[in-house]
Amino acid sequence: MFSACMRDCYDTCSIISEFKNGRLTVRGNPEHPITRGFLCPKGALLPKWFHSKDRLKKPLILEGKKGSGEFREASWKEALNIIAENINSIIREHGSYSVLVYKYAGDRGVVSYYFPMRLFHYLNASTIDGAICDRAGQEALKDIYGTAVGIDPEKLRENRLIVYWGINAFWTNLHGFMLAKKYGLEIWTVDVVRTETAKRSDKFFQIRPDTDVLFALGVAKVIIEDGLYDKKFVRNKVYRFKEFMNYVKTLSLDYVAQETGLSVEKIEEFAREFAEKKGIIHIGYGFQRSLAGGEAVRAIAILPALVGHKFGFIYDMKTIDKSYAQAKFLRTKPENRIPQMELAEAIEDGKVKFLYIYNTNPLASYPNQNRLRRAIKKSDVFIVTHDIFLTDTALYSDVVLPANTFFERLDIVDSYYHRYVLLNEPVAKGPGKSNSEVTRLIAKALVIKNRYLYESDEAVIKRVLADNGISWEELKKRGFVKIPERPRKWNTPSGKIEFYSQRAVRRGLTPFPQYKKYSGNYPLRLLSPTHRMTITSQYHNTHGMIDPYLYMNPKDAYERGLKDGDKVKVFNEVGDIVTTVKLTEDVPQGVVLLYKAFWPSILGWNVNFLTTDKKVEKYGKGSAFHSTWVEVTRYSEPGEG
Repeated sequence: MFSACMRDCYDTCSIISEFKNGRLTVRGNPEHPITRGFLCPKGALLPKWFHSKDRLKKPLILEGKKGSGEFREASWKEALNIIAENINSIIREHGSYSVLVYKYAGDRGVVSYYFPMRLFHYLNASTIDGAICDRAGQEALKDIYGTAVGIDPEKLRENRLIVYWGINAFWTNLHGFMLAKKYGLEIWTVDVVRTETAKRSDKFFQIRPDTDVLFALGVAKVIIEDGLYDKKFVRNKVYRFKEFMNYVKTLSLDYVAQETGLSVEKIEEFAREFAEKKGIIHIGYGFQRSLAGGEAVRAIAILPALVGHKFGFIYDMKTIDKSYAQAKFLRTKPENRIPQMELAEAIEDGKVKFLYIYNTNPLASYPNQNRLRRAIKKSDVFIVTHDIFLTDTALYSDVVLPANTFFERLDIVDSYYHRYVLLNEPVAKGPGKSNSEVTRLIAKALVIKNRYLYESDEAVIKRVLADNGISWEELKKRGFVKIPERPRKWNTPSGKIEFYSQRAVRRGLTPFPQYKKYSGNYPLRLLSPTHRMTITSQYHNTHGMIDPYLYMNPKDAYERGLKDGDKVKVFNEVGDIVTTVKLTEDVPQGVVLLYKAFWPSILGWNVNFLTTDKKVEKYGKGSAFHSTWVEVTRYSEPGEG
């Protein structure tokens, strides 16, 4: 049977699944052009996840305080009636906008992700304006190109060089990394940390946090002043190049070197070889989750165009129309979108009285956990969570509904890396119900008779495929189909690549990206990238392969009297945690690293008890997780000393 990994991951692997003698087995689909032949370590462990004894089997009703874990089992009928009663009473008393549906990409299946939205659009509920992941970069790329959709990775075979800028691709885009190797590309990495990708690259350029924008502008300066740019392309396809040329002329390479930590020679080496080899840049999501992130992506995005690429970056590949699946046309009131980074604030202000959560675990993945948890405990918000496991979010819910896995339902999924739609067929049966099935049951409990709320998964899938010119029969036969590529243009005000961004100016930004120094109230910059064996909070409870250590440069440790293996307290104005320090030269001075979003209910804490909930205001209110500063001291047990 054809399966597809629905995780929030670039690769979106096509899988061949079998269910024999009560056990699930999986292997990579050998025919898929991108994910051919193997699964990542997380994907190989999917049967362990599917068969976990901890899967929820019955609905749960909260008996104690939120977070207490005091639940009783209930029938589906009772749970659905409680949900329906609360939706009706809250809408009557507070209006439909007080109901909020909060979803994210824990399961990216088209039906799984979008179908529940039909109910909440019908109810005229509030929705989340998702900005926790890649928003700042999306806005920045639209400023330059009018789109965040970059090059088809299969076209890498026509190129010589790929630069992984702020992405640990060997962990988070393994098939893409191996594709670049297969095509024989030279691989460079630009990052703050010497990651596993950096260690496997032909060149590594280690820069200081927030200096991406300055490094990119310095590279642009060298390319332009040495006459290495594609003059014909720039003359015909770039908007107001001369102004940009004059802008970078004012930049001192000595200053760039001083700020980035790279020598002038390294900056010139990058620029000259990048221009010669006409590099493609895979722009990561991590570094744009910072106060400097939008400006950084805007600067980086200019470099491929300088050397003649129409779309010489990799960032996004959301290329199919899925609007029918969520049926926004069911609304009879304007959509009220609450910025994702203002969830705690919306609860504190009493704007949200009913919260329906699926495909996400915000009480592990959301920044400033102390604030969010306080807001929930102090409010009267009624929370329903639909999940496979009793997550931290489920522990703070009034009703918990058991979900099924993608091995138990029909769906399709696209990728934000490659241009293929994948088929996912039901392979096995287990406890729990799908997102679409639960939506239909809630609609029935609410006595709603609208036909769009009861449409079958297959009917929705066929309509979405038809809207995108994709054959259902071909998809069933092969398990994947390449999305037809239409002629592309730059959707900017000028119709060109805008080095001078009119869109940015309209948002109150400068026409060219600017470098700005940021600092916090504490001396150490805290980075919180993803761990190899998790996808945000997923798999911590099943795979058990986590890394709770604080990584620190030996010089920073020496200044604080710390040794490798010491127990330490990490703290700032947001909160504090206790863990063990590991010393490594991979992390530069002034920076510490904790991997993100493990389950607090298992570990006792996670990095989001420290991360800031500040927003990148002019870049769509994107998240700024990595603009967090902390201090670290030796931890003493209570009563010691």
